[in-house]
Amino acid sequence: MAIPPPPGPRQPGGPYPQGPYRQPYGPGLPYRPWGQGYSPYNRPAPVNGLAIAALVLGILCFLPALGLVLGLIALVQIRRRGERGRGLAIGGIVMSSIGLALFVAAFTTGGAHDVWEGVRDGAHGDGATFSVRKGECFDAPGGSLEGEVPDVDKVPCSGRHQAEVFANFALPGGGFPGDDAITEKAGDRCYALRGTYAMDSWAIADDVDVYYFTPTRDGWGHGDRQVTCMFGNTDERGTLTGTLRRDATTLTGDQLAYLRADAVLYTALDTAPDAAYLEDDLPGHRRWAARVATALADQSRRLRAHDWPDGAREPVAGRTAVLDRAREEWGRAAAATDADTFYVHYGRGSTLLEGRTAVTARKALGLATTPPARDRQGGSGSGGAPGDGKQV
Repeated sequence: MAIPPPPGPRQPGGPYPQGPYRQPYGPGLPYRPWGQGYSPYNRPAPVNGLAIAALVLGILCFLPALGLVLGLIALVQIRRRGERGRGLAIGGIVMSSIGLALFVAAFTTGGAHDVWEGVRDGAHGDGATFSVRKGECFDAPGGSLEGEVPDVDKVPCSGRHQAEVFANFALPGGGFPGDDAITEKAGDRCYALRGTYAMDSWAIADDVDVYYFTPTRDGWGHGDRQVTCMFGNTDERGTLTGTLRRDATTLTGDQLAYLRADAVLYTALDTAPDAAYLEDDLPGHRRWAARVATALADQSRRLRAHDWPDGAREPVAGRTAVLDRAREEWGRAAAATDADTFYVHYGRGSTLLEGRTAVTARKALGLATTPPARDRQGGSGSGGAPGDGKQV
């Protein structure tokens, strides 16, 4: 019996009608695929973005606290939204927790500072100078403080060493000013700062001078502006033994009072005219003598105002009386009308400054008792001219 075909247009070669968007299906035939608008089985749940961020921050150890917070938020979102990435969030939490613990440990132990110093030195490269702090002593591997010194070996100041750092300071920014300009600025500042570290000028041996390390052109280009001031031996093969530090960190109150009064005099003595001979600038020398006389008056006033201990009271009083006499001689030199008269009073005043009363007072206070050499008497005790400093 013939079965009539279903209504609708027929296609050649088959009993079933087919349109442009239909496929045959039925027993023994493939299932009809889902349309593109809805695919609950083909498309998996999305991965939580915060979980990924937490893992990345944890691996890089960058902002570990943020990585920890993002990981915790990601777990809450994953549970509420049914998203994937729970393992990523947990991994980020664990790694961020470890990184946070390491950061806390580094800051509490000072390790962070050491790490930063290493990173900074590595970034600067060979153009930057090494870092030696005030109060540290060192040896230069090449055995000399002159020329370029790429690095140093720090050693205890109590033993033998080549140099002792007494100051660090930074030069102003801007373009590289040139080696000569840097040397001049470094020398002036280092010589001005030496007395703040080595207040007892008598404790500095005659063969000790001021040296300084300065930035090179390459170091300047990497941001290095540091100048390091130090004491060193004038003999290239010579060394120093023991620290030269004499300041508030190492001296008693009585010693500080005496040395501060002494510094007033040395500051005035250090303003002598540059003229090689007195006859070349008598007016300048007379003004200098007036400054010294004023400083001596101030020094005597300071010494009388301090309450000295029993063992030092009488020696300091004797020293003060001699300073008064010296002040009178320097005052007469300031009033001299000719070079010969100036020489007479200048000589008497200088001799009184170097007398035995200074040794007696210093001995009573436990200070150095060996007077500086005469050619160094006009300074604060470390000798030399600023141009003698050494540049690196």
